[in-house]
Amino acid sequence: MTLLEVEGLCVNYGRIEAIREVSFTVPEGSVVTLIGANGAGKTTTMKTVSGLRPVRAGRILFDGHDITSMPAHKRVELGITQSPEGRGTFPGMTVLENLEMGAYTRKDRKATARADLDRVFGLFPRLQERVGQAAGTMSGGEQQMLAMGRALMGHPRLLLLDEPSMGLAPKLIAQIFSIIREIHAQGTTILLVEQNAAQALKTADQAYILETGEIVREGTGKALAADDSIRAAYLGGDV
Repeated sequence: MTLLEVEGLCVNYGRIEAIREVSFTVPEGSVVTLIGANGAGKTTTMKTVSGLRPVRAGRILFDGHDITSMPAHKRVELGITQSPEGRGTFPGMTVLENLEMGAYTRKDRKATARADLDRVFGLFPRLQERVGQAAGTMSGGEQQMLAMGRALMGHPRLLLLDEPSMGLAPKLIAQIFSIIREIHAQGTTILLVEQNAAQALKTADQAYILETGEIVREGTGKALAADDSIRAAYLGGDV
């Protein structure tokens, strides 16, 4: 079953066309990745799916329903949550308060709070250790874990991960992607935007390559990772 369908999406920043005629699908239960260089349109696509950018043309379907004009907070209520590029934690709030904000729109948050926290702490034990610490005093890797944990507190049907490895050391990148695979194994559908093409293709069931606002290639993560032209352009010749 297709959970997310993006059809002919066009988005502008003023007169500048950021993405044009972008189409892709995210089957329920899958990991789908968008990869490409800086400025390719990956984050714009993600922001548009989450409702943070207006659509000039095209449409977005979630679970068969047209959400193209739906405001962002309503999409969260449907089960679309995002861990944004740059993490976007609330620096003056504690780890626990940040996580609680992730469940803010959920009507059942009081009844499920303990189970939701247990899931997040199981995936990110470091957050449990730092539960009373202000988010702004944490390392970049810890803040990335917090951003992902906060998104999971919304109990998403579709988890949007925008550049989860940005600015992290190689050891932490491997850890973050191991957690992403565990989140998927627990049953969460994931749309992943990522510059680390090697890790993204290793993790994804399906991948789309964006260049200057357009999708130029698509295929399974495994097939694209094995393609010599993709390896040369995005993987430095190696996976």
